[in-house]
Amino acid sequence: MKDQRDLGFWKLWNLSFGFFGVQIAYALQSSQVSRIFSTIGADPHDLSYFWILPPLMGLIVQPIVGSASDRTWTRFGRRLPYLLVGAAVAIIVMCFLPNAGSLGLSISAAIIFGLVMLMLLDTSINMAMQPFKMLVGDMVNERQKGLAYSIQSFLCNAGSVVGYVATFVLAWFLSNTAPAGEVPATVTWAFYLGAFILLLCVVYTFAKVKEMPPHEYAAFHGISEDKNGNAPKENMFRLLVKAPKVFWTVGLVQFFCWAAFLYMWTYSTDAVASQAFGAPSMQQVTGITVDGQEYNDKYIFNGEQPVLENGRLALGGVKIDGELMRPDVVIAGGDTIVDGGCLVVADGVEKVNPHGGLIAEAGAKLVVDGREMIVSDRAEAVSALTLALADEGTSLTLAHIAKLDANTGRYILEETSQVPAASGEISVNYKTVLNPATKAYQSAGDWNGNLLAIQAIAAVLWAVVLAGFRRRKLGYSLSLLIGASGFVSVFFIHNQYVLGISYALMGCAWAAMLSMPFTILTNALSGGNIGTYLGLFNCTITIPQIVAALCGGAVLHCFPPAANGAPLTVGMLVVSGVLLAIGSVAVWNIKETFGSRSSSPAEAMVETQMGTDADI
Repeated sequence: MKDQRDLGFWKLWNLSFGFFGVQIAYALQSSQVSRIFSTIGADPHDLSYFWILPPLMGLIVQPIVGSASDRTWTRFGRRLPYLLVGAAVAIIVMCFLPNAGSLGLSISAAIIFGLVMLMLLDTSINMAMQPFKMLVGDMVNERQKGLAYSIQSFLCNAGSVVGYVATFVLAWFLSNTAPAGEVPATVTWAFYLGAFILLLCVVYTFAKVKEMPPHEYAAFHGISEDKNGNAPKENMFRLLVKAPKVFWTVGLVQFFCWAAFLYMWTYSTDAVASQAFGAPSMQQVTGITVDGQEYNDKYIFNGEQPVLENGRLALGGVKIDGELMRPDVVIAGGDTIVDGGCLVVADGVEKVNPHGGLIAEAGAKLVVDGREMIVSDRAEAVSALTLALADEGTSLTLAHIAKLDANTGRYILEETSQVPAASGEISVNYKTVLNPATKAYQSAGDWNGNLLAIQAIAAVLWAVVLAGFRRRKLGYSLSLLIGASGFVSVFFIHNQYVLGISYALMGCAWAAMLSMPFTILTNALSGGNIGTYLGLFNCTITIPQIVAALCGGAVLHCFPPAANGAPLTVGMLVVSGVLLAIGSVAVWNIKETFGSRSSSPAEAMVETQMGTDADI
């Protein structure tokens, strides 16, 4: 085996610099995907299903890229071609994903488009991420691997922080609200900026990094040029049967930890919006049922008059003492109920059902278009859709796309279809969710990125503290317990700044999850199959997330609605806390063992490397 001279600091830096751009993309995905799908119109009970894709792609792609690149030799290197392909796809997808709600598609079609983009994005991120991990193993000697992976860890966390705070910073210059169903400019441009930085990082990597030719690589790693490795490969299923007990006990802890964080990534935006920003709820129309036939579309028109726009019912009028009126402004108890002919739900106002919802009881004082009046019977809102369906022989027009012509004041409808005149029962189908078109919700989405950045910074600082624990299991268990308290505390906190403490506590658990399991496992392993074992151990990261994602909607249904009628998503963070607490107890079931270690470079690098794996 040929020993290689030490590399200078900047050469070590160049090997991992591209990780900065890749991690920005991953941080944007982690912090903004649920926000994007909620804005498009996804049901909060369905959000967890979308998060099946990231761990599933990681489970499939990373082993394939690792194995394929081991056998690849080109004029551009063996790892860099996979970086190029992965980054190119990621850059393209990052320009499309935040625009899923702006393409004129129906809600269901926009969600499907977003899911396809998410799948491609996570596949490409995983493909681009793997080469950086492998380049250090390929080109850095054993003396410098600790430093090399420390640099990579720094760039990884720095990229995460930039990605997390991007939308908050952009909100200083751009609008963080948008029409219903469309993603605000802060999110869209954050993805554009992330794609641009990723492009620069890839160009920089190709300019500065030159991989070893095959003969030099073979000499450095002590293998024959006609061999792919230096150890015989055993069947992975046989290795799994022979796995040490610690493999399974640590894997059990991993199950609870990664399921907990999956729920945090999925539901934190909605939880922050409801807990700290008081985001109002809305009744989002999912369709109408006419004579037993369900019709679902984004827009519904009665002639030229819109009665449904982007899942929002248009206000037909207000019945005051049985008389239908069409006022521009209605104020009840000092709160604006109707503004510009549109129904609003102001702070302190009970939720109003737009098709027969109570506004005021008898004796209440209303201000109607500036005129004060006392209600003798009751006042209630009536939707334009309800009025249209009540008219005998009314035939409604459905449309996927509707654009208002500024010159004529008429709507241009595309892909239209007609609803036949009703002869029997007519109903409007809707669900109550937080209103993603409001400034409060989108500000919460921006702030959630800041909270995740606090978590990342706290993880870096706690990792230093964690290294000082002489009893490894004590540090591991305590970290998870601290993280559990952070998750549960969100339920009781209603101040956006105080929530930073909760997320800092979560960061303690995150630091332990990225280092402790792999340290304990690699200490117990020996022989030449450590790479295969770590590939199998990756299942303890991805499978829990897939299981948690499949169960998320059912678990959320177990909670009663929040006071505003929307799903109680903060309850899912309490579930995360309970899962981490169980994981903290399970740590004490681990019995550490120590195998005889070989001098294989692959084995020597693992412990340090795995501490940077924040990609899944």
